[in-house]
Amino acid sequence: MYNNFIFIGLPYVALVVFLVGSIIRYRSQPFSVSSLSSQILESRILYWGSHAFHIGIVALFFGHLIGFLFPASVISFTGEPTRLLIIEISAFAFGLLSLFGISTLIFRRIAVAKLKTVTSKMDVVVYALILIQVISGLWIAYFDRWGSAWFAISLAPYLKSIFLFTPNYEAVAAMPFSIKLHVASAFVFVAMVPFTRLMHFLVFPFVYITRA
Repeated sequence: MYNNFIFIGLPYVALVVFLVGSIIRYRSQPFSVSSLSSQILESRILYWGSHAFHIGIVALFFGHLIGFLFPASVISFTGEPTRLLIIEISAFAFGLLSLFGISTLIFRRIAVAKLKTVTSKMDVVVYALILIQVISGLWIAYFDRWGSAWFAISLAPYLKSIFLFTPNYEAVAAMPFSIKLHVASAFVFVAMVPFTRLMHFLVFPFVYITRA
């Protein structure tokens, strides 16, 4: 029952809440969809924390995405030990960069008095979830090594089965607690998006890229 809830029920609940919640919020409260930048209150610490976090987390996101979309290619590419080692070291470095970034942003919220008054409970939850994701990811990278290879073999098929509505969680259910925590907290994070300032990622003004 535990595995059914964590690896079948939770993913579908998270996806439904994410899709329905995002649509409802955007249609009913469009002007609430904002990053609510606090740069005007403090910019120096924000600069270092935000840049480090975004560079690290974006690199890791696309790394996971490539492993999910092209598992066969990843398995073939990482079959050569040197390539696998380079990917593992790079991923760990980006993980450390993300940890530095999120830790700096959390410190900023605690240390700067003016920011405490504009920090909501949901902000605290978001910071906590991101911290869990980053720390568990680093734990996995260090203690359950060669993740770029076994992710494509074990986790990518599981995630694919979720989207194909044929959930098969046997492989992930047999994995260590750290991996289960990483997967479960990721789905909880997805479900939380419509209720947080992270919604602004979904309406990023791409027109700015081509605008004069």
